[in-house]
Amino acid sequence: MPRHTAELWNQLQHAPGVLVTVESVEGSGPREVGAWMAVFPQTLVNTIGGGHLEFQAIAEGRALLSSSPHEGTLVNRYALGPALGQCCGGVVHLKFERITLSDVPTLKQRLPSQAKPLALFGGGHVGHALVNVLSNLPFQVQWIDSRDEIFPAQLPTNVVCDHSDPVHAAVDALPSDTCVLIMSFSHAEDLDVVAACLKRQRLHGDLKFVGLIGSKTKWATFQHRLEAKGFSAQELAFITCPIGVEGITGKEPEVIAVAVAAQLLQQY
Repeated sequence: MPRHTAELWNQLQHAPGVLVTVESVEGSGPREVGAWMAVFPQTLVNTIGGGHLEFQAIAEGRALLSSSPHEGTLVNRYALGPALGQCCGGVVHLKFERITLSDVPTLKQRLPSQAKPLALFGGGHVGHALVNVLSNLPFQVQWIDSRDEIFPAQLPTNVVCDHSDPVHAAVDALPSDTCVLIMSFSHAEDLDVVAACLKRQRLHGDLKFVGLIGSKTKWATFQHRLEAKGFSAQELAFITCPIGVEGITGKEPEVIAVAVAAQLLQQY
């Protein structure tokens, strides 16, 4: 479950709140239509972009909380430049509505997850660093390894673990439009997962991205072995190796994790 929605359900267990949603945007604004923030008496969940607009929305949300329970839904117009002194210059309409625990089923339908499916094969140092980076990014992570004991006891809310032996058997069940990252402890396992992804692409063509950790030399070796398995040059071109945005050359797990996370965001 994405972190912000999990936080919202938790806060509604303790107190009602006000849901603030970006209803429409004319010109430029700090967030897109559908962006939301939940205002509670002592805390906030999520953001509509920060700055003076959000500050004003928080004040108005808490005023609505303290008003009559029968006060209805409000839609307010904000001219960002003239009214709030923000340089965006557009006009934003914000919708304010009271929410309670009883609204959770409806909210689960109205606040669709923006999280994208990501399969991470490998629970090594880079895998752990990536899970930490991705914990605050819009991905739903399926973390897969053939070693069940490799996973930590505490996980971010957007991560689920999957023990799969053989590890490549997990590829067939991945959701459509999944991004795949391959960084197992074994080059043999890496090769099996790459081959499974290529077979799936050949049959369905529904994976978003497949990235393999390693050097150009590693990929050249893999290419020869995959060609021997019957994959064409055109099919092999779908695999990205090395992974990470260009220009970030550090080899520390945390540096690699940031570079790879940025590359994943570029896919969308």
